[in-house]
Amino acid sequence: MIRVCIVEDQAKTREVLVNLLRLSDSVVCLGAFSDAEEAEREIPKLKPDVVLMDINLGAGRNGVECVAKLKMDYPEIQIMMLTTYDDNDKIFNALRAGASGYLLKRASAKELMDAIHELQAGGAPMSFQIARKVVSHFRENSAPKSRLEELTPREKEILGLLASGLPYKLIADQLGISTNTVRNILQHIYKKLHVQSRAEATLKYLQK
Repeated sequence: MIRVCIVEDQAKTREVLVNLLRLSDSVVCLGAFSDAEEAEREIPKLKPDVVLMDINLGAGRNGVECVAKLKMDYPEIQIMMLTTYDDNDKIFNALRAGASGYLLKRASAKELMDAIHELQAGGAPMSFQIARKVVSHFRENSAPKSRLEELTPREKEILGLLASGLPYKLIADQLGISTNTVRNILQHIYKKLHVQSRAEATLKYLQK
């Protein structure tokens, strides 16, 4: 079972999401929170696998700030933004804060459930509109490559497989190493690139 928490300030939307997760036999909802403060307090205790995070949480801290705090307190958590916003600043701020996926609320129930499973498997799910914005951004904005050049050949190989969308297990199988080894190498890659998530590392790779 994939353990999920929801952070959404709109009561109706929150209820819809909870009910949707309850229909699944592979996902369990551990909790649903209306604001960042409650989420930051309770989610590290519940230790979910995945968090669905809105950006606009009304008064108080917003979803991007909540992502950054959760990743600091609970770095292994996987967070997917689930929001109506598709402007570049919010997308990249969320990814920089540590979000691993970005889905628009107009996604279907099937797309949402597929994205939850993909995120848990080591993927970085994004609505196609968001993915196109990400690719366009890096086509239009060249960035320094010095940090990428610091990676070892093995690290570059693993980062390339990661950016192609392969989950950790398939990367491990393809290279003949353990999943734990893949995770350890990825931690070294993240450190060298000064990133905190798979999505952000993939963005760096696209700068090539």
